[in-house]
This record gives sequence, C-alpha cells and structure tokens, in this order.
Amino acid sequence: MHGFRNAVAYVTGTLDDCACDVETIDRFNNKEIFPKLQKLLSSDYFRFYKVNLNNPCPFWTDHSQCGLKYCAVKPCTLGEVPEGLKSSSYKYSEAASQDIEECEKAEKLGAVNGSLSDETRQALQEWKKHDDESDRFCMLDDEDSPKSQYVDLLLNPERFTGYKGPEAWRIWNSIYEENCFKPYSVKRPLNPLASNSGLCVEKRAFFRLISGLHASINIHLSARYLLDENWFEMKWGHNVSEFQLRFDKELTEGEGPKRLRNLYFLYLIELRALAKILPYFERPAFHLYTGQHTQDNENKKLLLELLHVAKSFPLHFDETALFAGNNKEAMKLKEDFKLTFKNISRIMDCVECFKCRLWGKLQTQGLGSALKILFSERQIDAMPNTSNTNPSFQLSRQEIVSLRGRLKTSKSIKIIRFFSYSIHKTL
Repeated sequence: MHGFRNAVAYVTGTLDDCACDVETIDRFNNKEIFPKLQKLLSSDYFRFYKVNLNNPCPFWTDHSQCGLKYCAVKPCTLGEVPEGLKSSSYKYSEAASQDIEECEKAEKLGAVNGSLSDETRQALQEWKKHDDESDRFCMLDDEDSPKSQYVDLLLNPERFTGYKGPEAWRIWNSIYEENCFKPYSVKRPLNPLASNSGLCVEKRAFFRLISGLHASINIHLSARYLLDENWFEMKWGHNVSEFQLRFDKELTEGEGPKRLRNLYFLYLIELRALAKILPYFERPAFHLYTGQHTQDNENKKLLLELLHVAKSFPLHFDETALFAGNNKEAMKLKEDFKLTFKNISRIMDCVECFKCRLWGKLQTQGLGSALKILFSERQIDAMPNTSNTNPSFQLSRQEIVSLRGRLKTSKSIKIIRFFSYSIHKTL
C-alpha cells in the first residue's frame, strides 16, 4: 500500500499535449460540472437508451456467453418507455430542430414540383446516410431494428459483474494490440504510451483516449463493486483494493499514474466537445423531446446551463492542433483515426457480458460522438447552415444520449479523490 502515496498523491501538474493541469481540472469539475450533471442524467431523455445487444461478434466466432447473473440486462417494457420516445413523434420533433431550412426548401421546391419520385426520395436518403456516415467516428445500432430495445440505464447501472479472465482480456487485447497506434517497441498490451513514444500527436492522442476510456471504466467498476452478498441483500460499494490493483504505481509497474493522467486528457477532449456543441442545442426549435412538455423544457434549460459552464473553462484543449492542414497526409491520418475507432466500437459486440456490452457500447459511442463534434467538417451553427456545399451538422438522439456515457468521466474524476482520501487515511 505504501507505493500508492506516489500514485495518487499523486497525479499532479500539467498534462502532455495540453495547456492545462490536473489541479485546475479537479477544481472545475468538482465545483462546476459534476453538481450540474446528476439531475440531468436521471431525466427520462438520458436514462432510456435504445440498443441492440444481440449483434453477432464481427471478428471471431465465440458462442459462449457470460453465465454470471450480474451480467444480465433487463430491457424495458413498452409501458415503461415515455410515449414521446417510443413513438415516431420524437423523430419529427428532432427533425423540426434540425430541418427548418429543409421545410423552407421543400416549400420552394413544391412551387415547381409538388412531388418527388420514389427514385429521387431514395437517392436523397442515400445521400443523407452517406453524409452522416462520413462524419461518424463509431458504429451506431439501427434503432429501427426489431432486435433493438430500450434499456433504463438507472436500473442497469455500470458496476463490477465478475466478468474477467481470458474472455475480458481478449477484448482489451484486441483493442490495444490490433486497433491502436503504437511504436513497435511497445510489446505489452494495456500499456498507455508516454509522451516521448515517438508517435505523432494525433496517434498519441488516440492511444491516450483509449487508455483514458479504459481507466474510466475501471474506476466505475471499482466504485460499484459487490462487497457482500447474502439471501437478504447485496452490498455494492467502493473497493479500495481493486482500485489499487488497477492504478497503484508499484502494483502496475508504473503504469497506474499514466492511466489516470490519460483519464484527465480524455476529460479535456470531452469538455471541449460540450463547449463546441452549445450552438446546436441553443436553437429555439430543439427539444430534448419525451412528450412531457414541462419536464422537456426544464431539461433543455439544465443542459444549456451545463454547456455554458463547460464553455467557460479557461484552458480548453485546442482540437485544431490535430489533423492540421488540408493536405492529403492530414486527411489520410484523420480517416485512419476514424476507421480505427469505428473498429473499436464494433468490438463491443464481442463482449460476452451483456451489461458490460451495454456500457461498452454506450461509452464508445459517446466518445465517438465527442470526436464527431470536434472534427466534423460541417459547421456547428445556432441555425442550420443554408450552404449546399457545407450541410449543417446533425446529431441523432442515439448520439446525444450516448454522450451521457462520456459525462461519466466527470464522475470518474470525482471518484479518484474519494479513493485517494480513503487510501491516505490508512497510510
């Protein structure tokens, strides 16, 4: 236990590739961001997530499934889902927030031609699908698939399920060994890169994002651990020993502190995405639509308050430092970045524990949405862009809700301080 004093007493100072330090992030998150999140994330709009947990693994054949009872996910019945979400009306509400411009175009088009042929409609749908796909950094489930179901995230919380061993290792090994940029000198998987790795800043950032995502997941699993079980109750809580096994400097051969620093790097990326997306949600026609008018308005107000606070952060990450220039090399690097992260999002369909799969999909999709916000070539304006050459930026409800998974990084940083305090009391 003595080694942990240096691991968490601890992660301090400036972060590589950033103009920010750990202490500033801690103060801002714990005082400004985290307190505003709790009510918003418990709202109906963000708690119900539509997901397909039955997609086959696209990379290897494995018919085994997690038999642990804590791996199970309980989907919602139709009566549990707000009417505005399960009906098609929410789609029209979202469309209204995005397509004021399209309505105006349709009226003008109607003056010339009152109808579109089936072929033209199909072509327009294909163009829109292509535009959406070109922006995305991750794979999204088909919400219209009969295999997709709503899940109440509050009733299926992220926590330690007992899923570990070769099956879990195979997932992370595939992510780090086959889908991360790294120099040939790195032999061990799960080994976050140091800043002097020799990689360019974009590839270094990619690895740090994956490492930070991994750290965030491990922090939450350590914080919601099954401590005791009997016939009458189950006791979930903070497992300090588990946290130490994953982040102690000596127990991890020096890697634990690097993982925590990468978590702070991930937080900066996500905080910048929240600040940049503000104009999109400020549009008067946009609603976090569930069919409950009063609550929907209150939720939008809470969301905008949170995004304004995020924008006020004084030391935001500068995303323009990545993929700088409009040359072929920068564009190729960005495309490689995007395709590699899409591959990682597909690996989540190989996770055999359904609860781990649920949260893995949510968190990777959330990070993919944050990257889409930061690096989209489309303009994010307060009103839809009227330029045909640069169509307006859009987010689906699935992408918006998936950002909820990434807001958990805020809670991860809060939890680190709890574990640090608990450990230091015993030293």
